[in-house]
Order: sequence, then C-alpha cells, then structure tokens
Amino acid sequence: MPEQIRFSDVIDTRLRDFFRETQVDVKRISDDLVPLVEYSEKFLTGGKRFRARFCFWGWRAIAGLGDEDGGAHTDHPIFDLASTLEIFHAAALVHDDIMDNSDTRRGEPAAHRWFQSRHADHDFAGDSHHYGVSTALLVGDLLLAWSDEMLQRALANTPSADARALTRREYQKMRSEVTLGQYLDIHEEAAWRHTSETSRFDRAMRVITYKSAKYSMEAPLRLGGSLASATPQQLDQLSAFGLPLGIAFQLRDDMLGVFGDPEVTGKPSGDDLREGKRTVLIALAEQEMSPGAMSVFTDLLGDPDLTDDQIAIMQTTLHDTGAVEKVEQIISESVATSLDALERVTIAPEARSELARLAEAATKRLA
Repeated sequence: MPEQIRFSDVIDTRLRDFFRETQVDVKRISDDLVPLVEYSEKFLTGGKRFRARFCFWGWRAIAGLGDEDGGAHTDHPIFDLASTLEIFHAAALVHDDIMDNSDTRRGEPAAHRWFQSRHADHDFAGDSHHYGVSTALLVGDLLLAWSDEMLQRALANTPSADARALTRREYQKMRSEVTLGQYLDIHEEAAWRHTSETSRFDRAMRVITYKSAKYSMEAPLRLGGSLASATPQQLDQLSAFGLPLGIAFQLRDDMLGVFGDPEVTGKPSGDDLREGKRTVLIALAEQEMSPGAMSVFTDLLGDPDLTDDQIAIMQTTLHDTGAVEKVEQIISESVATSLDALERVTIAPEARSELARLAEAATKRLA
C-alpha cells in the first residue's frame, strides 16, 4: 500500500462500497429495508480500526518475509479480510448492547434505542421497545451475514487453496469463541452468588479472554498471518504477542467502563457499574472488602438507576481496596509479556515496529 494512502481510508472505502452495493440489493426487495443498511453503514463509520490494523500487520508480518509486496495494493484481499473484522465487530457490539441494555454506543444511541426512537418518530403501531430490540437483533444477524460475505470476497481473490482453508478455519474459530465468551459474561453476572470469592478472578479472566482478548488482537493477527500462509509455528508466535495484548486491551476497556470520561468513551461514567459487569476489577476489589462493605457494594452493583453520587462512592471503594492499582499492574505486565514475545518472533522488521506502536495505542487508547 503506497504510503500516501491512509490505511483507514482504504477500509472506509471498502465498507462504503460494500454497503452501497448492499443497499441496491435490498431495495430490490423493499425500500423498507434501506434503514437497516443505512444504520449499519453509519455505525461502521470512523473508529480506530484496531482489529483491521492488527489483521493487516499480521499479514504483513509473514508476507514481508517472502517475495510478496509488503506495501499491498489497495485491491489486495487483505483489505477485504480486514474489513470483514470491522463488520463482525459491529455485529458483536449491536448484540452486546442489547444484552447489556446499554443506551449508548460511541456517544450515539445504541442500535436498539435508535430503532426504538424511529418507531416512535414514525408513529408505528405496537410497542416501540419491542420493535427496537427485535430490529437490532436482526441488524446484528445481518452484520454477521455480511461479514461472511466480505470474507468470501477476500478468499475468492486469494490464490492459495491452503491459505483460503487456513483463514476460513481461523475465522470460524474466532466466531465460536466470541459467542461462547459472550455467554460466559452473561452467566457470570447471573450466577456469581454461587461461585466462591477465590474463583471469581480466574472466572473473570476467562470471560475477557474469550469474549474480547482473543478476537480483538490474537484472532486478527492470526487471520492476517493465515492469509499469508503462515506456518503453525508462526501463528503461535503471533498468538504469543496478541493474546496478552488483548487481555491488556480489555482490562483497559474495563477501567474506562468504570472511570472513563464520557467525552472519550461515548458512554456515561460508571456505566459498567450500572450494568453490573463482574469484571476483573470487581473480582479483585471483592477479595479485599469487609463483609459489610461487600454487602453494600453488591447491592448497588447492577442497579440501572445509580446516581452520580453512588457511582462516586463505588469508585472510591474500588480505589481503596487497591483493585485499581492491581489491574494497572496486570495491564503493565501483560503489555510487557506481549512486547517481549514480539521481540522474539521472526517477522518482517516493518511489521515489528508497527505492531509495537499499535500495542501502545491500543492499551493506552492514544490513537
């Protein structure tokens, strides 16, 4: 890819063209379907494109060792594969917001709230909430189907049959693991009373590993490497870098979900406390709480009507237990493990330096 062409512009163009084509297709069925495509395109506009970037540099890490042009022209299938991950990520977010009953995403109404408002604005018959949730579920399903379609475009333009098969296997594994991780997240919120305090940290770590860490960093790297016909050893090396980085990425996200600035996160401060998320931060804090303090804290955790003052009290409690400091330590240690693995892998030098930069940006949310 020529240096004067920005990576994000290439992905934006891919997605825009895809949704314009898709809109033409759905209009043949009914104009009533157009809002589904329009919302999806808008939802996918902008963002940091971390997953797409890690996918590209996972490919470049391996392809750059051979004869293939590491720059990649903009018609290279790696950009379709990177765009696939952006569409898949959007599907996961739409479904996640329904399950978490979140009102906002990236500073805008979550999908189910957007379609709920559309129902009310157009004075449709029936219950607006039901319409919004039902429509958002279908939008999430459509985005999953469209991510499969984009994947097929990438594979159709990949000459190597082995690379096509390997990429498809990695993609299906990612899809399964994310879904299983999402269930574990729901299960932990519901079943925590029946788990021991000593097990909750490990259980919370398992949730973030499968719900987020693998598909945020590890899977994109492995998918990119697969498209470049990486060996099993090369894929394992990419995993050694990507998995601990993905854990650090999600832990940072969990911290932002409790302490983040709404202007930056696009969600109200303390939103994860209102949603009752049983995160690593909460598990570590509970280990240090007195029975009385834990009773008060758990009574508040998950209350959607928490006031700002109550949120502030809970934030102070989390600081006082030392849990915040411990999470920051785990983040630092995970990043160090990731960067150490990056130094030891055999990949293209350009990819090594860019992946190190992306690691910092992803875990500190700099860019």
